[in-house]
Amino acid sequence: MIKAIVMGASGKMGGRIISLMQDKATGLQLSAAVEKKELSAVGRDAGEVAGCGPLGIPIIHPIGKVLTQGDVVIDFTEPSSTMGILPEVARTRKAIVIGTTGFSKKETDRIREFAKQIPCVLSPNMSVGVNLVFKILADAARVTGDDYDVEIVEVHHHSKKDAPSGTALKMAQVLADALKRDLDEVGVYARHGVIGERKKKEIGIQSVRAGDVVGEHTVIFAGPGERIEVTHRAHSRDNFARGALIAARWVVGRPPGLYDMQDVLGLR
Repeated sequence: MIKAIVMGASGKMGGRIISLMQDKATGLQLSAAVEKKELSAVGRDAGEVAGCGPLGIPIIHPIGKVLTQGDVVIDFTEPSSTMGILPEVARTRKAIVIGTTGFSKKETDRIREFAKQIPCVLSPNMSVGVNLVFKILADAARVTGDDYDVEIVEVHHHSKKDAPSGTALKMAQVLADALKRDLDEVGVYARHGVIGERKKKEIGIQSVRAGDVVGEHTVIFAGPGERIEVTHRAHSRDNFARGALIAARWVVGRPPGLYDMQDVLGLR
């Protein structure tokens, strides 16, 4: 049984990961749960906080106290927290699955450096369905080419802190790569006022924040006389949690390197 340490144990994703891990079929066992020291969940039973009943595992801080107890760290927190634990994870040579989003380019480059020492799965979206959509989008973009305008619209709950979503940015990068464009040059993240005609190679990424939407992404390929839309709607966070558990099981024992869910799911 693979022993997993969950970072962000009192968060929405952390709670679902802990709950789903109680199914022995996952091949994973919760060995420790970690949170920021200022949160009231610290000291409480991780299972009770997650809503799956007492597990006898208290939520603790910091992670250094428990790193020797696990084989893999599953991290759904925020960029500053992730960057704070990576040196210790690398020092102890533990595998890590990172589902945190909102990293800057500099932070992503740092993760890439740490991944030279440890196996690391980094993905803005762990859902099997979304990662299948990434592959579909690349194929569609290569076929439609420059004759079709490409736009992304993403919708999330009103509590989401980053925009665009990490998934939308990943979709945009997949499309840009397939179309041989530089996303830094062609990405358009907002439109307002008299902006002039749409540039031919723009990739638009628009964000909506409303209600309790778990996550919805639509990519529009608009060409002469037709429009193709590819949509993924997440009805539950369990999709992401299950994907994270699949990734955690897959990454343990791999050689050091930076992987993503395309590697985990064999979609390359």
